[in-house]
Amino acid sequence: MSKTAVVILNWNGEALLRKFLPSVIANSNHDGVEVIVADNASSDGSIDLLNEEFPETRVIRLDKNYGFAGGYNKALSLIDADYFVLLNSDVLPCEDWLSPLIKAMDEDSALGACMPKVRAYKEPEMFEYAGASGGYIDVFGYPFCRGRILNSIEKDEGQYDQPLPVFWATGAALMIRADLYKRAGGLDEKFFAHMEEIDLCWCIKNLAYQIKVFPASEVLHVGGATLSHYNAHKTFLNFRNSLLMMVKNLSSDRLLPILFVRMVLDGVAGLHFLAKGEVTHFFAVIKAHFGFYKLLPYAIKQRENNKAKVTSLHKEVYPQSIIWAFYFKKLRKFSQLKHYNLD
Repeated sequence: MSKTAVVILNWNGEALLRKFLPSVIANSNHDGVEVIVADNASSDGSIDLLNEEFPETRVIRLDKNYGFAGGYNKALSLIDADYFVLLNSDVLPCEDWLSPLIKAMDEDSALGACMPKVRAYKEPEMFEYAGASGGYIDVFGYPFCRGRILNSIEKDEGQYDQPLPVFWATGAALMIRADLYKRAGGLDEKFFAHMEEIDLCWCIKNLAYQIKVFPASEVLHVGGATLSHYNAHKTFLNFRNSLLMMVKNLSSDRLLPILFVRMVLDGVAGLHFLAKGEVTHFFAVIKAHFGFYKLLPYAIKQRENNKAKVTSLHKEVYPQSIIWAFYFKKLRKFSQLKHYNLD
């Protein structure tokens, strides 16, 4: 049994493994840490590469491609460790990145999950879209980050180097207690991709655990390796999955009014796409709602299975609309939201 298992999920990522795995191994040289590659039945040269060039790395070979959520759930069920670290194959960890995270988890039993600061691999002076220096969400379920609001990404000038509680930790570099991962049911495989880590973190918070960012730990993330921010299928997944996770996790007194407003806002977003001539994204929003209706019975069942009942918003939830703040109040930086006590 290892104390900390750093698990990279791979599918036909031979080039990424060749480029980033050496740094993962070198910079994860910490007592009790094991680096593992879980392979989603790759058909490229990934397995040969691992066997020939990284024989010290444990490889878990899955019988087929289970996707992101399913692949991690299958692989982690076969690993015995205290802490799991879900690490994307396109992430370059900086030196001694694990120490602050492991130390924090060891010292605080109420800390369920944590994350490092995430900067962009191609522009390391900038925060990276999918995580930055900690994830948040607004009252209507729209996610944003400390260092990134919607598509406005800030330069990292040390302004967000304070460790603090956040609402969600990025799935690109997520450390979580192994027993809590299993208790929360792991990543929701119905999501297929995108926002499943936010759903998991929301469940963790409903179970009364904290999630924190520790910027003393840093990684560089390429990002967009699965779907770019401009891909219509990603638009579909993000809109559908956001509705699903609200049904699964919102308190009973808030669910219907918030869901109603969110669906209206989605309609406005769809019309905005249409006005800009982005027809595929317009139809992606419509398709997302039909996809949500199809999975609604499943989401309701998951909600009923969730024994943790919350009666109020978590304090890391922005109590207004981040869409309104961005487009109408012209707030582009997380620091401009300080008077809402997010930090």
